[in-house]
Amino acid sequence: MKDQDILAFMREQAYHPMTVRELEEAFGLEDADAFKELVKTLNGLEASGEVVRTRANRYGVPEKMNLVRGRLQSHPKGFGFVIQETPGMDDVYVHANDMNGALHGDTVLVRVEKEAGGNRLEGRIIRVVERGITEVVGTFKDETYYAFVVPDEKRLGKDIFIPKEAYNGAVDGHKVVAKIVRYPEGRVNPEGEVVEILGHKNDPGVDILSIIRKFGLPESFPEDVLAEAEAAPDEISEEEIQGRRDLRDRMMVTIDGADAKDLDDAVSLEKLPNGNVRLGVHIADVSYYVREKSPLDQEAFRRGTSVYLVDRVIPMLPHRLSNGICSLNPQVDRMTISCDMEMDHEAKVVKYDIFLSVIRTNERMTYADVRSILQDKDEALIEKYSELVPMFQEMEQLALKLRKKRMQRGAIDFDFREAKIYVNEEGTPTDIGFRTRSIAEQIIEEFMLAANETVAEHFHWMKQPFMYRIHEDPNAEKLMAFMEFITNFGYSIRGKGNSVHPRALQQLLEEVKGTPEEIIISTVMLRSMKQARYDAESLGHYGLSTDFYTHFTSPIRRYPDLIVHRRIREWIEWGEQLSEKRMAYWQENMPLIAEHASQRERLAVDAERETDDLKKAEFMLERVGEEFEGVISGVTSFGIFVELPNTIEGLVHVSFLTDDYYHYHERMYALVGERTGKRFRIGDVVQVRVANVNVDERTIDFEIVGMTKQAGFRGSRERTPKVIDGRGNERRGGTRSKQDGSRPSRDKDKTHPAAIRQKYKERRAANGASGKKSSRRAGSTGVPGSEDVIAMTNGEGTDTPAASQKGFWEDLVHSKKKKRKNVASQAKRKRR
Repeated sequence: MKDQDILAFMREQAYHPMTVRELEEAFGLEDADAFKELVKTLNGLEASGEVVRTRANRYGVPEKMNLVRGRLQSHPKGFGFVIQETPGMDDVYVHANDMNGALHGDTVLVRVEKEAGGNRLEGRIIRVVERGITEVVGTFKDETYYAFVVPDEKRLGKDIFIPKEAYNGAVDGHKVVAKIVRYPEGRVNPEGEVVEILGHKNDPGVDILSIIRKFGLPESFPEDVLAEAEAAPDEISEEEIQGRRDLRDRMMVTIDGADAKDLDDAVSLEKLPNGNVRLGVHIADVSYYVREKSPLDQEAFRRGTSVYLVDRVIPMLPHRLSNGICSLNPQVDRMTISCDMEMDHEAKVVKYDIFLSVIRTNERMTYADVRSILQDKDEALIEKYSELVPMFQEMEQLALKLRKKRMQRGAIDFDFREAKIYVNEEGTPTDIGFRTRSIAEQIIEEFMLAANETVAEHFHWMKQPFMYRIHEDPNAEKLMAFMEFITNFGYSIRGKGNSVHPRALQQLLEEVKGTPEEIIISTVMLRSMKQARYDAESLGHYGLSTDFYTHFTSPIRRYPDLIVHRRIREWIEWGEQLSEKRMAYWQENMPLIAEHASQRERLAVDAERETDDLKKAEFMLERVGEEFEGVISGVTSFGIFVELPNTIEGLVHVSFLTDDYYHYHERMYALVGERTGKRFRIGDVVQVRVANVNVDERTIDFEIVGMTKQAGFRGSRERTPKVIDGRGNERRGGTRSKQDGSRPSRDKDKTHPAAIRQKYKERRAANGASGKKSSRRAGSTGVPGSEDVIAMTNGEGTDTPAASQKGFWEDLVHSKKKKRKNVASQAKRKRR
């Protein structure tokens, strides 16, 4: 009796919860062995949470019993969300009192009891199916007769109680690994024992080691894996070349960072007699050395991806392979899988070929050298690489064409600055710089994208089991919220929800480039998107605006790429003659591999981000009391976030704004002073002082020294938004003129509401000038600090802080009067 048979039966429309005996009759089981197998299978499904047994000993699937199976994502304040396993389903909010002993990361069953505000599902955890965390990394706090381990993972919410006999040598201040021996019940803390001492929390290297253990990242390879890697040859033999296309005479290079050692991709470009060009992308054939189900393969699957921390790399494969026989080092023979793409003058792929090959790269180029040749025209480098320079120039032209074509079809290009943190031998941060994105990086980026799309489309139409990289359409509610958000800056996008084409979003990014609002609009747009992930189905890539995409180009550091190579090899060797058994294997396992790879990728990103935040906090620890100029990058009800030029971000808590009581205006994304009317908005340039740094919490506190420059947003309440329609057209306002040949508006003489409102304000200002307040200077608000108010536009197109402040307070007073009037009307009706 298979699990899938039982689950399929229980998910049928006519099914109702049944006892074991009823299920025995339904499946027509006649002998005792079959009955035992049924009971065993039901117990296994119940233990995994895929089947639920009621108090009446009846079995059914959770979704038919108003239950949801998912992973708990907790918040440090105690509440959490259950992320449903079914893709596309909403998360379920769980109050702190309804956790039922569950901890962050646990797989749970939650009963959906009601819809909270805003259509949010709310529920109560019924059962913990599987514990997500068995060991906790934290700081040991000795309380004489007992101790606690304060977890580095704050979302656990509870310290781990350690009895005296379970110290195992730990002392106060140690970073330790504690194994949980008893999980919490009610409000009782979990109990554990110290199983490893990492060192004192202030010892060099312990901070990064703690993060490695916290995320469960492997530090070394098992002995059998290392033995298999050591058995790999240092060079390839003539027998291994048989059956491969020989490309050793073709001119090709690798282009990577100066410190890169695992060179897994090479590129070539040559002109063809018909005027087209042939772009070759040649990827190290890692699948030849990492055989399926071998110790190397199983370890690579477990790791999923290489992890790039601040001071080290945790590789997916041993260095013996990644830096040796699989690395496309110059002037040596290497086995590869190649994708040749013939492109016309518009960079359109007119012909392609995917095949096994053997190559020998001419040079190992760096991004810096290629950039110096193409942009800086470095004469020494041009002379040194004189044979390669014409190819580099052709590559530049092709990359620019590919990028232009990609932008025209609607690909979204987030051009965020990426910080590069420099540390010394002890792991102390010494400087923070930026990773450049020059034409050299763009050449490799565009060529890899072209190869990934070509391989993905080929296997899609071949209808073969395959691994795809997908990016689903954004959530309609999040996208609508983003579209409403950008109206604060004077922009508007045509469309509703998922009907918005990515081209419109890219046009918006181009429109805001170089403006004060660029960073915040780009950030909020990114947050409104879904995360890219791996899948066995080709569902398209929204961000790249393409129907077919995969990861083919980095098998040394990504397991999905290794799977793609394995499938390419099988297709080249067997074509459509692959056995049914093998096809069934891939169809069953490909979704599982994709899900696992996606999880490992997210874990690696979280670990990398945490090490960056740690070193940024350490970097600022020596700069407490110093002043910096920064830009307000976020505004919340509890304060404002300020980002410094080196990408370090800190919080100015609202309690540090001592000159007034500040209130958060959600629609305006601003903190507004109650008495002064002073505003802090996203994009304002401010002078801040480093007040406090908490390395353990990875937090930096700032305090405002002064306002340097206010954000010069193009948008305001007085101006018509700039409309972006996603077709390359931009226009203002919502009415059309006669000159464009369209139907004239019925209200052609109607004055815009903003103009009417402005005339009303001017008339009131003129009347006020002759009254009791005529002694005020024109344009002055008479309020301390009013010079720091963001200006609105008057009728003459100039900015007046007075009009801005007055308009804000008029709206505020009007809304309160309206509210009081509504309350009074309701009271009168009740009395009647």
